[in-house]
Amino acid sequence: MATILAFHAHPDDEVLLTGGTLARLAAEGNRVVIVVACDGVMGEATGGDGCARLDELRASAAVLGVARVAHLGYANSGHGPLLFPDPTDRVRFARADIDAAASKLAELLREEQADVLLSYDAQGGYGHRDHVKVHDVGARAAQLAATPRVLEATLPREPVYRAFRLLRFLRLPIRYDPQVVRTGYSLRSAITHRVDVRRFAPQKRAALAAHRSQVYGKGRAAPIFRVLVRLPSPIFGLLLGREWFVDPTAAPGTNTSGDILGDPQYQNRLDGAAKPASPRSSGTASPG
Repeated sequence: MATILAFHAHPDDEVLLTGGTLARLAAEGNRVVIVVACDGVMGEATGGDGCARLDELRASAAVLGVARVAHLGYANSGHGPLLFPDPTDRVRFARADIDAAASKLAELLREEQADVLLSYDAQGGYGHRDHVKVHDVGARAAQLAATPRVLEATLPREPVYRAFRLLRFLRLPIRYDPQVVRTGYSLRSAITHRVDVRRFAPQKRAALAAHRSQVYGKGRAAPIFRVLVRLPSPIFGLLLGREWFVDPTAAPGTNTSGDILGDPQYQNRLDGAAKPASPRSSGTASPG
């Protein structure tokens, strides 16, 4: 069995981009670990509100079958033209030194003896500064830890852009620049893995519902989240039952796979000599 470490920017990103894949991997007997760069808080992380988003992440992770959750210790950077000053107790992830952040992540990769790191595409999806930083830090950490494989969570650009144009045509409020959407995520031809996770739609929906502050709060995505968590599982699976990844080392024209662990060059390592025993943590940790 393999160990997969999924590196995400914020609590709830683990569901939207990789929730079904993580649930599937865990159900197949693999060890799954989630690491988030940010705690979901823009200000000081004090009192009950300071850990609420991480508590929701732990609840989501439990639904997905995740063995461990860790936070690298950074604050949210926010999305938009203005990058606010750091709160007094933490550095915003966008300002974090790449090598320092990568060293924290690499420590976890080594401790877990991770076979696969799940990160983000080079565009950071729709260009959120924390998502772009996840890509940069993840790539560097994988080098430092000599992690055998990195797969970048993404979406196919073409249908995302078509959906964006439809929303604009319907005059629905959208906060994203058309040029950002036009160049965001990944071209369909670059995607190397398309994972069918419809069987895990109930878990993915329940994991999303665990992020109560985002579902029932006042954020821009909250109305959409409230609709999604109320959908019947077959409809939810139809909408969110596939997840996409890019192998940055793959040659152009590589056939799309439905199994992130099934490629022969990586399966040989997973089926080879057993890893040396090492202590592994469960629950939440903050290295460094």
